[in-house]
Parts: sequence; structure tokens; C-alpha cells
Amino acid sequence: MPAPENRFKSALARGDMLYGCWAGFADAYATEMLATAGFDWLVIDGEHAPNDLPSIMRQLQVLETRHSAPVVRLPMGEAWAIKQVLDAGAQTLLIPMVDSADQARALVRATRYPPEGIRGSGAALARATQFSAIPDYISTANAQICLLVQVETRAGIDALDDILKVEGVDGVFIGPSDLAADMGYLGDSDQPQVRAVIRDALARIAASDKAAGILSLDHDTALSYRDWGAQFLAVGIDVVMLAQTARATMARWRDG
Repeated sequence: MPAPENRFKSALARGDMLYGCWAGFADAYATEMLATAGFDWLVIDGEHAPNDLPSIMRQLQVLETRHSAPVVRLPMGEAWAIKQVLDAGAQTLLIPMVDSADQARALVRATRYPPEGIRGSGAALARATQFSAIPDYISTANAQICLLVQVETRAGIDALDDILKVEGVDGVFIGPSDLAADMGYLGDSDQPQVRAVIRDALARIAASDKAAGILSLDHDTALSYRDWGAQFLAVGIDVVMLAQTARATMARWRDG
């Protein structure tokens, strides 16, 4: 019995257009509710949301039978942290601040069992193997791992063509906010210079054998990103959605 199919990875390989949302509440109940919307993928965010390994695992559990595929974003690309979330059942990882092909290659190795990588093979007690109920997990898991790397600095953009040549990277996600900040436009990814860099980057990724990804909360901007080549497109953040709706509701009553 092999490792389960990574539906998100298979969909990217088919060229499917996938719409996603950030899950930032760090709570399985909220993520389960978010999944009822039918997003193709949800980011369980460990970089800017207060997630830890147990909260990530609980969200993986509630998404297991849902249409929404879980994508776990770690705050860093440390091999020990990657090993833990993979053993907890994650199959798709999003790693921020990747600035070079060497970094990308190291991340690939961290997600793979030997000889392709350095992932520790003590999965007998792990949720990923259904606690040893999947006897062929270790020999088949590598093929089902999906690695998405975030390029969000000028250095990363300069290294993009080399990153796109790294075998084992499935997609490249452009981070508009950090890219804008690194270009000197803190908090303003709508600057023409930033948009030009994003457009060029998405086009280069789309022309490669990798999938292009990005996030925008503005509908028209998201449409532009899709037109420029984004294949996995995040169009919302749950925390922001709740905050905006709550404020708008109270404003109607206060001003009504």
C-alpha cells in the first residue's frame, strides 16, 4: 500500500487552475468551516499566524476528507521542521524567502528520503504512515511530496531562472508584499515597478515546468495575476474576511 496521492500536486501537473485561501486562525474549527467554501487549496500558515506543530496537525486532520487541499507554510526551511510536518501528514509545503537555487536544492533534499534526500526514516510512529498501516510509505512518499518555494526578494528574482531548473521544486510562489518592501515600496505592491517585476516573474515561471502562484486580496489585481500566468492563486485570507465583514456590519448599524 503506497503513500496517498497528493491531489494538489496531481492537479498542478495537469495544469488545473486552482484557487486558494489563507487559513490564519490557527484553529481546526475555523479551518474546517473555511473548507466548506470549496477552495481548491488552503494555506495552514505557520509563518505569520500563531500555528505550532499540534495546531497544524489538527488542521491536516479536518481537511483530510475535504475538497480543499492543505498547503503548510513553515516560517523557515529548516530540515528538522520539515521532517516534523511531513511526519504529521503534510504532503505540500510552502517555504518562504528562497533566494537561490542552492536553497531550493537543500529544501528538496529535506523533503525526500535517501538517496534523494536527508529526511529521517523513522515514520513508523508517524501519522503520515497511519501509524505503520501504510507499509510502503517510505518507498513511495517522495513522489507525493509537493514543494512550493516563495520568491519575494530582489535576490530571489535575480536567481529565478536558476531556481526554476531545480528538480523537485513543483511551484514558485511570488510574495508581492515582501518583494515590494525589498524594492523600496513598503506596503505598496501596486507600484508600477513592482507590478512589472511580478508580471515578468509569473510569465517566466509559467513558461517553465513549474507552476506559478501568488496571493491577492484585490479582485482586479488577482485577475491580472491570473492573466499573467498564475496557476495556483490565493484570493482571500480568512482573518481579513472576518475582520472586514464584522467592521462593515457594525458600520451599517452605527451609521444607519
